[in-house]
Amino acid sequence: MGTESWKDKIHEIIYEADTPAGKLFDLALIASIILSVFAIMLDSIPSINALHGSLLYKIEWAFTITFTIEYILRIISIKRPASYIFSFLGIIDLLSIIPTYLGLLITGQGHYLAIVRLLRVLRIFRILKLAQYLKEASILITALHASKRKIFVFFCTVIVLVTILGSIMYIVESPTNPVFKSIPHSIYWAIVTITTVGYGDMAPVTGLGRFIAAIVMLLGYAIIAVPSGIVTSELTLAVKNQFMNTKHCPNCAHDSHENDAIHCKICGHNL
Repeated sequence: MGTESWKDKIHEIIYEADTPAGKLFDLALIASIILSVFAIMLDSIPSINALHGSLLYKIEWAFTITFTIEYILRIISIKRPASYIFSFLGIIDLLSIIPTYLGLLITGQGHYLAIVRLLRVLRIFRILKLAQYLKEASILITALHASKRKIFVFFCTVIVLVTILGSIMYIVESPTNPVFKSIPHSIYWAIVTITTVGYGDMAPVTGLGRFIAAIVMLLGYAIIAVPSGIVTSELTLAVKNQFMNTKHCPNCAHDSHENDAIHCKICGHNL
């Protein structure tokens, strides 16, 4: 009984943000995440690393230990740890701490140092932990998830479009313009043009090619509005349906429950 009460108390502090202890925990963790990412950025500056590298190393380990304890407490405070461990936020939490430990195992010179630097940069994923403490981020994620099928269809349509346009531009330009030397190169030009990036490394020289380029540029502005409209509509719907509490299931750690919910919508456990 005592063990369950202890776990329930930890669950309330870590997963529930509507209690004084939960709010304090969230604020402390948000501050830790921001300071940790700031320390990582400072460590990447050679002049600062040369002067304060040892201090930054100790600070990094302090944050790593803190996040490790948090990760362990999240696992032991729910009845189905796998539901958290293999969730998106669970993976992000693991990515935020594992690079520091892996850095201890990789020693040597040459390409091994490059691996260590990569692992150190990967700690920046820690900033993604902030998403679980911001309701607005949760609403945005919900809207993006609801829009994924429409965005996928739109993305496939754009791929077909740039393939056709690139192929046409190759036919028109390749005889007189060596820049358009293959269909893949022409598709690259179509992507750069239709997204309005316009690097300028490839440009048509024929009259017909420039006419097609003008059409592609105008088409690009029209296309930009499509994904924005898709996400905006779903975002509006998500805001209307947003939940007004921070209930997390003590069994599977799922959130997004209605105000009057008694049981978890995923596993059916009492909230």
